[in-house]
Amino acid sequence: MDPLDAGSGGILRQPKAVWATAGASVVAFMGIGLVDPILPSIASGLGATPGQVSLLFTSYFLITAVAMLLTGFVSSRIGGRKTLLLGLALVVVFAGLSGTSGSVGELVGFRAGWGLGNALFVSTALAVIVGAAAGGSAAAILLYESALGLGMACGPLLGALLGDASWRYPFFGTAFLMAVGFLCIAAFLKEQPRPARRTSLLDPVKALGHGGLASVAASAFFYNYTFFTVLAFTPFVLDMSPYRSGAVFFAWGVLLAVFSVIVAPRLQKRFGSLRVLGGSLVLLAADVLVLGYGDHTTAVVCTVLSGAFIGVNNTVYTELALGVSDAPRPVASAGYNFVRWFAAAAAPFFAPRIEEWTGSLRIPFVVAAVTAVAGALVVLVRRAALTLRAEEAAPRHATRDGVGVFVN
Repeated sequence: MDPLDAGSGGILRQPKAVWATAGASVVAFMGIGLVDPILPSIASGLGATPGQVSLLFTSYFLITAVAMLLTGFVSSRIGGRKTLLLGLALVVVFAGLSGTSGSVGELVGFRAGWGLGNALFVSTALAVIVGAAAGGSAAAILLYESALGLGMACGPLLGALLGDASWRYPFFGTAFLMAVGFLCIAAFLKEQPRPARRTSLLDPVKALGHGGLASVAASAFFYNYTFFTVLAFTPFVLDMSPYRSGAVFFAWGVLLAVFSVIVAPRLQKRFGSLRVLGGSLVLLAADVLVLGYGDHTTAVVCTVLSGAFIGVNNTVYTELALGVSDAPRPVASAGYNFVRWFAAAAAPFFAPRIEEWTGSLRIPFVVAAVTAVAGALVVLVRRAALTLRAEEAAPRHATRDGVGVFVN
C-alpha cells in the first residue's frame, strides 16, 4: 500500500486529530532553528556578546536532555493527550515570555522553560500520530517526517521574516501558532491508551548499560557537537541580514529533510548503515573544515551542504539506537537522547568562547571537524557491537524521525 495514496487511507486521508498533532509538530520543530537568523539582532538589541546569546541554545538543549528522563515517566502516568497539552502550554507561555525579555539572562531562562515544553511535546507526538492515524504506521511516519522537515526548513524563514522588524516578533509568532495547536489538539484529539507498564526515571539510564546503545550514544554525542556548532555559531560567521541568513538556513533545512527522508534509506540499503554513517561523518568533518577556512561564499555553500550530511547522520543514528539493544524503543531512545543532547547544549556554549580564547573564527570549526571524526572513530572501533542488529534496523524507517529524535 502506498502511504501517499489518498484513496487507500494514506497520508492525505487522516483524522483531524492527526492533522492537528502534525501541524503542532511543524511549529514545535520550527522553534529549533527559529533564532538562527536573528542571533546577531538579539545580541545587538540586548547589548549581548555572541557567547551570551549562544546560551539560548545551551539552556534550551540542556533542559531538553534532562527532560528526556522525564517524558516517559510523565506520559506513562497522565497519558499522551495530556502530555501534549502540557508541553504546548509550556511552549506558549515561555515563547511569549521570551519576546518580552529585557536582558539576555531573562531570555536564556525563558528558553530553558521552552525547552522543557518542547521536550514533552515532541517526545509524545509521534506515538500519538501513529496511534490515531489511518492507513497504518507507514502513512503516519511519513506524515510526521514531512511535518518535521517542514518545521526545520521553515523555522529560520519565519525567524527572518518576523525578525526583520524586531527580534521579539518571532517569539510572539511562535507562541501564537502553538496556542492554535493547543486548541486544535484539545478539540480533536481523544486520549490515547496508556502503556501497560509505567516508565521509571532510571530506565533510560539503565538501558545505557548495553554496550551497543552506549556506543551509539557516545558517537552521537561527538556528532551533535559538530551539528550544533553549525547551527548556533555559523550565523555569527556569516554575519548576514535576517532575510539572507533565513534563506541560507531554509535551504539547509530543505536538504536536511530530503536527505533524511529520501536519500538516507536508499544509501543504507545499498551500502549498509555503518558504512553510510562513517562516510557521512567524515564528509561532514571536511565540510565544516572548509566552512571555517573558506571565503564568505564558500561558507554559505558549506553551511547549506552540511544539511545533507546532517540529514543522513540523524536518520542512521536513530535507527541504530533503536536496533542495537533489546530495551523497549521509548526507553532506548530516551537514554540515547539524554546523552547526545548534552553535546547540543555544549557546542553553542564553547564555540564562541573558543573563538574568543584563540582570536580565530576558524578554530571552532576545526574542533567541530575533530568531533565529527571522533564520532566516526567510535563507529569504527565499536562496529562489532553495532553490527549485531544494525542492518536489521536499517529498513525499519517507521521507527525514526527526520532529525534523529525518536519520540515514540
